[in-house]
Amino acid sequence: MDDSSFSLRKIALAAYGPSVLFGVGIGAMTPVIALSVRGLGASYAVAGLVAALVGLGSLVSNIPAALLVNRYGERRAMIGASLLSAAAMLIAMAAHMVWMMAVATLLVGAAASVFQLARQSYLVQAVPLAMRARALSVLGGTARIGAFVGPFAGAGLIALMDLPGAYLLAMIAMLGAGVLAYKVPDLEVPAALATVGGGKASLLSIARSHAGVFLSLGIGVLMISVLRATRQVVLPLWAEQLGLDSVAISVIYGLVAALDMAVFYHAGKIMDRHGRVWVAVPSVLLMGASLMLMPFASGVISFMATALMLGFGNGISSGIVMTLAADAAPAQGRHHFLGLWRLVSDVGSSAGPLLLSALTGAISLAVGTFVVGTFGLAAAAVFWRCLPHGPGPYRRKA
Repeated sequence: MDDSSFSLRKIALAAYGPSVLFGVGIGAMTPVIALSVRGLGASYAVAGLVAALVGLGSLVSNIPAALLVNRYGERRAMIGASLLSAAAMLIAMAAHMVWMMAVATLLVGAAASVFQLARQSYLVQAVPLAMRARALSVLGGTARIGAFVGPFAGAGLIALMDLPGAYLLAMIAMLGAGVLAYKVPDLEVPAALATVGGGKASLLSIARSHAGVFLSLGIGVLMISVLRATRQVVLPLWAEQLGLDSVAISVIYGLVAALDMAVFYHAGKIMDRHGRVWVAVPSVLLMGASLMLMPFASGVISFMATALMLGFGNGISSGIVMTLAADAAPAQGRHHFLGLWRLVSDVGSSAGPLLLSALTGAISLAVGTFVVGTFGLAAAAVFWRCLPHGPGPYRRKA
């Protein structure tokens, strides 16, 4: 296939349809997990812990996900993940004890890990190198679309069925993702692009041979994940501290989400045409600076401006982690490498809120937010040093 004849628009349904539906399912269920647990009589602390199990399920499943995708292939892995997540939603709807909700959230996290790794791995093969960043930025954008659409779609069923309505919608969307993955023919992968994802490489051999990548570029990826995860915690906490009403918070969140979704494709185009560094560095600088400025936001206008800046930085970072993984992944052992890369990213996602919580408890929310913001400066330095400053993908140094 000539790169000039390739179009993301032509493959949109096959490549992104399942991911959009799965994202809608995740977006519908996420806001109501803690509420369901509270409804079962649990404390706020327990409710928060159960809600966090989605991330834990993803974290501990990255390595098994790599092995599953390597053994059964991307398409079957996505179908299996969709079925598992739908079963988890049935458990959530029937849950009458806290442990049942905990099992459901863990299963969803595990299924999401398999689904996302399979879709990423497939696009790495199917899309020409010249359009890789755009393709993966759009894939990252599907999660943002789901997070935006899911809660609104779920609200209608919640009005009719109470909280189980959100889980019903999530189950339907996740089953739809599996059906679409089954019904839509696999994209034709040109011979020039096709590689052996797993080969004879093992997880241990990939970890050893690519240790330099994980300990350099991987540190930047870990820090960008810290920033992303922290932003999701900081925004509602700071809004509450400022005493903003629910209407103001909803409007600001809507604007941030809209900006987030509006820029991801353009960021991918910049990465493809000018180089990864010109998105990686600005994105972490914007997120870091926004978090460092957040403690100085004293009203609606300043908070909204800082939140929009944070949303813009997060939006342009869509796909950067997956793009860098695709650039650095070897042909032999690709699935193993992507699983390890996702593990590094998920460690950062888990560590960010924990670090913020520890600093807030020990000192204050303002200090905790500012300190986490400095990770943006450190990540920018890592990316500036490790990534080429011109067009083309990241290449591992021999």
